[in-house]
Amino acid sequence: MIEINTTELKEKAKTLHAGDKVLLSGVVYTSRDAAHKRIKSLLDSGEKLPYELNGAAIYYAGPTAAREGMVIGSCGPTTSSRMDVYSPGFLDRGLAAMIGKGERSEAVCEAIKRNGAVYFCAIGGAGALAAKCITECDVIAFEDLGCESVKRLMFDKFPLTVAIDCHGGNIFQSGRAKYAL
Repeated sequence: MIEINTTELKEKAKTLHAGDKVLLSGVVYTSRDAAHKRIKSLLDSGEKLPYELNGAAIYYAGPTAAREGMVIGSCGPTTSSRMDVYSPGFLDRGLAAMIGKGERSEAVCEAIKRNGAVYFCAIGGAGALAAKCITECDVIAFEDLGCESVKRLMFDKFPLTVAIDCHGGNIFQSGRAKYAL
């Protein structure tokens, strides 16, 4: 397991390879479809973003409300391909990492390579367990979106797998090739 803090992610992303297991700690922002659309609109109009994209890590998640005594509710990944239309532009503005589940488009894979970024997969269906690796959760933008609002999370050794690296490695392609008949 490779332990990485998000403060060093922009440089460490270049050393990661598809299949690597990572424990990620530090600040991560949630953002899904509706939030991505609003962030893109802010970028297009030159307005201030809710967080700095350069060096950031985005988790495609819409956490549920926290139960009493908990920081956050269930916080599993959502299907990443729904953000593919926005991701190349965000990567070109310095986004260091994306976290979700499932394959990405060729345009996103090329933007990952071009920008020295990384795409991590989190375990789908394990949102309650994932929540145990989150120590802080604050809504920072678009509160009207409910569970899809942008949140600032603090990860503590959140388990991830490098799915697509900046060297062209892609577990979705290599996995298929390994088991092809």
